[in-house]
Amino acid sequence: MSKSEADGLKKISVSFLKRNGYFNGRRSGTMIWTRGYDEHKSSVGIEVSTLNGNDYLRIYYTQTDNYSGEKKDFDYKIPLTTTPCRFGGKRYWFICPWCKNGIYYGKRVGTLYKDGDYFACRHCYDLTYDSRKVNRRYKMFHLFNVFSLKNKIKELYKQIKHPYYRGRPTRKQRQLKKLYRMAGENYEHYENFTSLNGKNML
Repeated sequence: MSKSEADGLKKISVSFLKRNGYFNGRRSGTMIWTRGYDEHKSSVGIEVSTLNGNDYLRIYYTQTDNYSGEKKDFDYKIPLTTTPCRFGGKRYWFICPWCKNGIYYGKRVGTLYKDGDYFACRHCYDLTYDSRKVNRRYKMFHLFNVFSLKNKIKELYKQIKHPYYRGRPTRKQRQLKKLYRMAGENYEHYENFTSLNGKNML
């Protein structure tokens, strides 16, 4: 059975909650998702509390079974925890409360996904990402990687006006050298790859 892709699922992220001021005491709201091809909307109610050391995200919604048409109400809490940031302040995380194969892991995560009845971490749902599938698909095709890198090199080359400043390579020049090295690692027999438009950039 193929894994579900996290990219197309409903999700709730710590970054979204922070960006919208949910970590200031107690705040309630609604999250709405619109399905693109038919503009179908679905929503869940959320409540975040960061009071008295009992931090949590509460999620509540009504779900209709696609086959029986039966409606079922859900209302549950996801514990929150924090870690200190390097330059001060703190960062919030979800503690996933669900189990995988009967085993509770309590993973600290930044995003919850809905691939069943509940919002849970990607580990519980064993999710994958479309980007990972693409990477696997082309992992053995070194020539594809080289052409991709070559396009990046061309674009970066156009942006560089001054490769060096006070005798030292600029940041973009260092990035360009890194791309050249990556190209060499992916396809070591590609001839004259370090020469672009007749100019040796290294």
